[in-house]
Amino acid sequence: MPNRPPSPEQPPLDSDTSDATDNRAFAQLPLTPAALANLRQLGYLNMTPIQAASLPLTLAGHDLIAQAKTGSGKTAAFALPLLANLNPRSFAVQAMVLCPTRELADQVTQEIRRLARAEDNIKILSLVGGTTMRPQMASLEHGAHIVVGTPGRIMDHLQRGSLNLEALNTLVFDEADRMLDMGFFDDMVFVAKQCPNKRQTMLFSATFPESIAQLSRQFLRQPREVKLLERHESDKIRQRFYEVANEDRLEAVARLLNHFRPVSTLAFCNTRQQCRDLLKVLRDQGFHALALHGELEQRERDQVLIQFANRSCSVLVATDVAARGLDIAQLEAVINVDVTPDPEVYIHRIGRTGRADQDGWALSLASPNQMRRVANIVKELGTEVEWHPIDELPASGGKPGDEPLLPPMTTLQILGGRKDKIRPGDVLGALTGEAGFNATQIGKINVGEFHTYVAVARDIAREAQRRLMAGKLKGRTVKVRILDIPGDDQEDKESRANASIRRRPQP
Repeated sequence: MPNRPPSPEQPPLDSDTSDATDNRAFAQLPLTPAALANLRQLGYLNMTPIQAASLPLTLAGHDLIAQAKTGSGKTAAFALPLLANLNPRSFAVQAMVLCPTRELADQVTQEIRRLARAEDNIKILSLVGGTTMRPQMASLEHGAHIVVGTPGRIMDHLQRGSLNLEALNTLVFDEADRMLDMGFFDDMVFVAKQCPNKRQTMLFSATFPESIAQLSRQFLRQPREVKLLERHESDKIRQRFYEVANEDRLEAVARLLNHFRPVSTLAFCNTRQQCRDLLKVLRDQGFHALALHGELEQRERDQVLIQFANRSCSVLVATDVAARGLDIAQLEAVINVDVTPDPEVYIHRIGRTGRADQDGWALSLASPNQMRRVANIVKELGTEVEWHPIDELPASGGKPGDEPLLPPMTTLQILGGRKDKIRPGDVLGALTGEAGFNATQIGKINVGEFHTYVAVARDIAREAQRRLMAGKLKGRTVKVRILDIPGDDQEDKESRANASIRRRPQP
């Protein structure tokens, strides 16, 4: 067993620097009756700490700097004041949200759409890279109230003249520290300078490096600050550390998976190369694993995230940059393949699991030369961590009698999407109606522009594919293929050839 890092001094109690009231009911806010009714319908009854601390300030028109992590409810914290500032009758861009990644931008867009249901005809556009410019430019020509996008793509539209910000009254920097980590400082400055001086600006960041202070001094006017020192509940996230030699690290991940057998695991690596190496090790041992990194095309990234979120993939291997902004429900475990040198990153990583009323595992592998990093994490946590010997876990292959660790669902890809007027209800109806499956056998349905993805119980995947192709969807026959994980022996070459789909060319 390793020498445990010394116990730190007791950290200060959680606090915030705002004057937020103890009453956290949304009904206490100066929102319209329609907005409050929509919040109730969405199940938003009481505010999260970041919402309670920031909304009274932002709804009063103040600029804001807020510390908030993914999963804290920060999207509603900036979306509600953003929507309150809108004039729905004016089809000009009045609000803009900058996000570090395409995935976060898509999530933010979807959440704002839900919160905007109180008003009719609010148009929200996602402007991100990885897709062609022409459809985005056409949508902007028809008018939009809100744009959500990544700095590079927003800057492209501004330089082409396709995005007009003269009517903008609200600017939001979401996960500003990660945008800076990814080298977007100059892009962020360029975009902010194109916005009217008279506007409300909100900046949300998980950490506060000097570059954040520099950005806020340059573009925010007398901002109010909200800083919540949130800690994860020790009884919700069960943390364990294992000492391993560097050469045994990747094999140890497989041992953890075979021992704890989580349905859904996010494995964090410090480098892209480690992602690639771990992916090979896991697939060679029969795990359904996928990787998320910057070398993937947008279509591939979308498919990876869909398969992981709908529980068709057991393990997602990712770096911090690639996984930033992901909010996956029912994540049973987080594995730190390497100890991160930044304690705040460690807390952000493990905070992906153990959410709401669910428990989660946070499992970390540390080599002897990384004990100083562990000591810094212990100091940040304000509590000791639990050490276990790696030898208590069974070697690769699991315990005798264990079935292979397989995801419960499989993803079907349907050739057809929003352009073909397909809706989630159409797919569900086709599977539970003519195809004859039970609704409990159907999982998440994601409708894209040209393709639709539906998760089905693993044991009905082939039959569901056959029945969908034999039946009708929106009055026409469709092509369907099973999105198999590379290395999945259950998908033979013949079935893949029969169900192959040629990618529809982009306009």
